[in-house]
Amino acid sequence: MRAVIYERYGAPDVLQFRDVPRPVPGEHDVLIQTHATTVSSGDWRMRSLEVPAGFGLILRLMAGVRRPRQPILGTELAGTVAAVGPGVRRFRVGDAVVAFSDMAMGCHAEYCCLPEDGAIAAKPPNLSFEQAAALSFGGTTALHFLRRAALQRGERLLVNGASGAVGTAVIQLAVHGGAEVTAVCGPTNQELVRSLGAVRVIDHTTTDFSRLGESFDVILDAVGNAPLSRCRPCLAPGGRLLLVVSSLPALLLAPVQSRLSGRRLVAGPASGSAEDLAALASLAENGVFQPVIDRVYPFEQIVAAHRHVDAGHKRGNVVISMGATPPQPA
Repeated sequence: MRAVIYERYGAPDVLQFRDVPRPVPGEHDVLIQTHATTVSSGDWRMRSLEVPAGFGLILRLMAGVRRPRQPILGTELAGTVAAVGPGVRRFRVGDAVVAFSDMAMGCHAEYCCLPEDGAIAAKPPNLSFEQAAALSFGGTTALHFLRRAALQRGERLLVNGASGAVGTAVIQLAVHGGAEVTAVCGPTNQELVRSLGAVRVIDHTTTDFSRLGESFDVILDAVGNAPLSRCRPCLAPGGRLLLVVSSLPALLLAPVQSRLSGRRLVAGPASGSAEDLAALASLAENGVFQPVIDRVYPFEQIVAAHRHVDAGHKRGNVVISMGATPPQPA
């Protein structure tokens, strides 16, 4: 099968197409033919080792000190089940599915093998494979942090970095839960975040949200430039600061700062479970949540897709189409 591999860390040019053996499913594994995948900020960080302060050595120890242990990037996909292990009961050959491999990666290939009890769910029939491929990364991160914040109906939520994969998912899920959302983004993305349900938009190029003299119950930072020192003036007593992107010192200090400040800091990696993915698929099928897609690139142009993500200005998700896919429902 064809796959895109990287054997050293660096810029998008380290990526190469290679013929590699097709995975063989074990007793409880599902082999999925990939019809669409994505290039996410997670792929960018794994490939480039550009991570928040303090995480460089940790990532190398996890991913490979001198070279990547897993040479195939990609954390999410949509496709059809090509084969199953003899012990698999949840899926059958031909099922249309979405899947989230998370740190196991491996989705930038024509086939990907995942455990049956992993994050795999039926593809929402109203989404194309390209749309469905983008459900997982931003969606599971958004669910994780909103759940930890215990966001309540009627609360005021500010989303810093509202136009990315995580931000666009957070807006939709928070609005569905009854929150009032203020979005912080650049001028070209204001109409997008309004269309997702934000009641107010702040242009970060002209206005510092922390100096407006307003108060929010929850602030979610998907950029990495809104620590407690900046957010304290506009975070209500007892409010929650969700640090989707944070340095290692900020992560380690979060419990202490929570006790001293009277605000709760939530930081750390997000987890994506089969239950979360199934919940997102259900919300998508019911029209509540739809991934925002910036661009769709053919598989052959995946290096260009990485360059676009590296530039740091994508809107929502960057999707990779693997080519011919089965007919979509009318």
